[in-house]
Amino acid sequence: MFGDVPYRTSALVKHNLILRLRDPGQLISYMVTPMVLMLLLKPLYTKAYSGPLNGGVVQAVTGQMVMFSVFAMAIVGNSIFIEREWRTWDRLRASSATKGELLVGKSLPVYAVLVLQQIVLIYYGCLVVGMPAPKSVGLLVLGVAVWGFTLMAMGSALATLVRSRGDLMMASDVGSIAVSALGGALLPVALMPGWARHVAPVSPGYWGLRMTQAAVNGHAGEMMRAASICLAIGVAAGSVAAYRLARGWGRSRLA
Repeated sequence: MFGDVPYRTSALVKHNLILRLRDPGQLISYMVTPMVLMLLLKPLYTKAYSGPLNGGVVQAVTGQMVMFSVFAMAIVGNSIFIEREWRTWDRLRASSATKGELLVGKSLPVYAVLVLQQIVLIYYGCLVVGMPAPKSVGLLVLGVAVWGFTLMAMGSALATLVRSRGDLMMASDVGSIAVSALGGALLPVALMPGWARHVAPVSPGYWGLRMTQAAVNGHAGEMMRAASICLAIGVAAGSVAAYRLARGWGRSRLA
């Protein structure tokens, strides 16, 4: 039985990867839109920053990258919710595949989508927008991996808690704007009103942005601190998603 684990897991990964490739619209939108906004917002950020010019360019690239990677939680949510909509998750649970294999098969393609989106936007930021090359590629790779895990866990948890696809889209849109805006992706935290500066650390986007900017600037200590908080958020959200998925998430019927 255990010898069949790689076969079952690879079959699940392949199946979910095909589903993602057949519906690339969201991913394309979340890649193209931030590319345009990076170019449009770059002059504004460079004027707003009193420090070195590169600070504004880094904010223009990493801010849009974090904002639209948070929006990509909708891709994660849809990948989970579609099983609920098709009422196929219980059938998968009744198969010989274990719960761990089901979660890995569902998660890996979505995780690859999130990592790909971030890598493409960082390359674009360096080659087209003018962001300086990251001082530590290793830190940046680690940051991309951690932030992708955090988003995947948050999106999965969201998909197991909502009642309908409409609720999922509303929660992901409103939540993404709130998380990224409060986190400083749109406006640097230092330029926010006083109350917003105090609330900002509550947002996962705040730590995702700090982690990414610290990785680009080669600040290992600050990056690792932000990464540990992102990991904690991801583990908490992932635990909620795994608990709900393993038990058929209670609300097996759509509203």
